[in-house]
Amino acid sequence: MRKLLVVDSSRPLDVLAAVQDALAGGPAVLPHPGSPDGVPDTVERRVALAIETSGSTGRPKRVALGADAVLASAAAADVQLGGPGQWLLAVPAHYIAGVNVLVRSIAAQTEPALLPPGSFTAERFVEAAAQLGAPRRYTSLVPAQLTRLIESDAALDVLRRFDRILVGGQAVPITLAARALELGLNVTRTYGSSETSGGCVWDGLPIGDTEVRSVDGRVQIAGSVLAFGYLGDPERTAAAFLEEGGRRWYRTDDTGTIVDGALAISGRVDDVIVSGGIKVSLAEIEQVVQTLDGLADAVVVAAPHPAWGETPVVVGTTDVALDVIRAAVSSRLGAAAAPTRMIVVDVIPLTPNGKPDRPGLVALALK
Repeated sequence: MRKLLVVDSSRPLDVLAAVQDALAGGPAVLPHPGSPDGVPDTVERRVALAIETSGSTGRPKRVALGADAVLASAAAADVQLGGPGQWLLAVPAHYIAGVNVLVRSIAAQTEPALLPPGSFTAERFVEAAAQLGAPRRYTSLVPAQLTRLIESDAALDVLRRFDRILVGGQAVPITLAARALELGLNVTRTYGSSETSGGCVWDGLPIGDTEVRSVDGRVQIAGSVLAFGYLGDPERTAAAFLEEGGRRWYRTDDTGTIVDGALAISGRVDDVIVSGGIKVSLAEIEQVVQTLDGLADAVVVAAPHPAWGETPVVVGTTDVALDVIRAAVSSRLGAAAAPTRMIVVDVIPLTPNGKPDRPGLVALALK
């Protein structure tokens, strides 16, 4: 067995040192922003890192990763990036994207640049970027962060000096990706999860020895980057991981297709609702809505409807006529997918890792 240390993720350099020790055979590490309950004192010897993620039932999952998996992820990233470099840590150190920045820094033997304390702002990003001195510069962002940065002239100038900007954690709106390219930013969309040591599919293509497939519309992933499972949760582990022909696969909660070897995510298994007896995907509706002027940051959630059971509801920061939205969605996805309401808010609420606060938006739609 191996000792498991909980390390305060608000102190990224402490996490960096602990992860470096873990990769060398020292105690395993659970980066965390608080004082988690029910953390075991020890884990299996093969576990080097635990990452806590939220569960659909509200009960957290602690993903158990080995040193080989996270180092395989770092090595595959280096190949895609064209070589190691210096990283700017812009996402929390208890998320797999943040840990990846630290692991890649360890592998490259470079010191990561850190944001000043406080919430994410363009000004803090610019201040952190001033710490970078290596010839090759990288960072990892979520879409909300990239959106905020390209709205700042000073931050945009700094972003153009990065050799690569990885953007993941959630679907990247088509309009945002196109805007970033127009502005001359070297942006790569990444897909993955804690169970896959972070992003293992870049711009739709698997990296390293990662394999992707779609089984009955559900995305599955195999490769060296896979986690062992969930700490103390054999049932969840058995449900999420399977072995076939001597190959382990992680069964994701995402739906998608593989076309010419490229993965296209269409939504999540649980984002399909039945409206008027017809199945519609909230993710597909959201993709269409976000192409409309003023709705690039819009979120689509479901709400009960007296006649149709459930219907899509758009939440955005710009008041766009519902008829315009319905026409755009209907023409692409059919009448059943057309939203029945538009809710205007001052700002889209976000979770600490920069994703839209969907439970909060669902509660708003239920009022």
